[in-house]
Amino acid sequence: MALTAGIVGLPNVGKSTLFNAITKAGAEMANYPFATIEPNVGMVEVPDKRLARIQELIPAKKVVHTTFEFTDIAGLVKGASKGEGLGNKFLENIRQTDAIVHVVRAFDDENITSVSGKVDPEEDIDTINLELIYADLDSVDRRIGKVQKMAQQKDKESMAEYNVLQKIKPVLEAGDPVRSIKFTDDEAKIVKGLFLLTSKPVIYVANIAEESMADPESDKYYQIVKAHADKEGAGCLGISAAIEEEIAGLDDEEKAEMLAAEGVEESGLDRLIRAAYHLLGLRTFFTAGGKETRAWTFHQGMKAPQVAGVIHSDFERGFIRAEVVSFEDLDKYESMQKIKEAGRVRLEGKEYEVQDGDIIEFRFNV
Repeated sequence: MALTAGIVGLPNVGKSTLFNAITKAGAEMANYPFATIEPNVGMVEVPDKRLARIQELIPAKKVVHTTFEFTDIAGLVKGASKGEGLGNKFLENIRQTDAIVHVVRAFDDENITSVSGKVDPEEDIDTINLELIYADLDSVDRRIGKVQKMAQQKDKESMAEYNVLQKIKPVLEAGDPVRSIKFTDDEAKIVKGLFLLTSKPVIYVANIAEESMADPESDKYYQIVKAHADKEGAGCLGISAAIEEEIAGLDDEEKAEMLAAEGVEESGLDRLIRAAYHLLGLRTFFTAGGKETRAWTFHQGMKAPQVAGVIHSDFERGFIRAEVVSFEDLDKYESMQKIKEAGRVRLEGKEYEVQDGDIIEFRFNV
């Protein structure tokens, strides 16, 4: 389930610095033998304190985190939607991601030039968003040209798509993203098939100065980015990319010392990974004890057999039932024996919707 968030931003906003931090903090590849990683893709472990607690109570030979991917999208310039700079490649790369991490410059530094000649987060955001809107408008116009004739002939699917396209077009023309539109479930399925850039969920990352790390909320530039994100219903984080790159290369003890010196409890990178993970509706279940205790990723709403298939297709094909314990119960009772005595071990069938934090042993027969 290799989902990826694409990191976008204008030149010199700190996008590459943030991506360097991600690759420095990269996952231990030996644990993921089948992962093939492109040079512009960084695979990171999803931070989860529950794993350490499970390992403490049900010791295994090794502990393996679940992972998430970030893709570094080549720099965008004004006019990308018309093919300027690396325009076409940029837009195609974004199309292949599941979410967008939009890095915005939110620091003063005379030594680092700004594309517009000044630090203006609002203008930077608008420059990129407009390019994505123009590209979507172009796609919508082309699609309307294709389905219009069939819709006029009362073809049901074409009529439904045509109506959705007519709903989208004026919003884009007004300079707003597709994600700002409320769609019915049926409409949302059609939108998904259009692969529009502004329909993707977004997290804005204000790349703030080091001195603002302890309290991003009080930073004047962060406030501008946050106000824009709130207006769009998007997520927003304040991160100092340069410090994150420094922290990523340290061992756990040095990392903790540096974070304490900066007045923060958790690295910005960890916050970003978790935010992107949840933005995509991803959740975590665990398998515990024996050779390894491992975190696995699944989509919110998946049923037990599909989740079993995340481990191996045989588990899904031959699914019988799932033996489930919640992390909260393990944390409370502290041993499987006590959980059983309390009657908190559940046997779940094919219709069970797996919950975040479930510790599962699958029964299957192939």
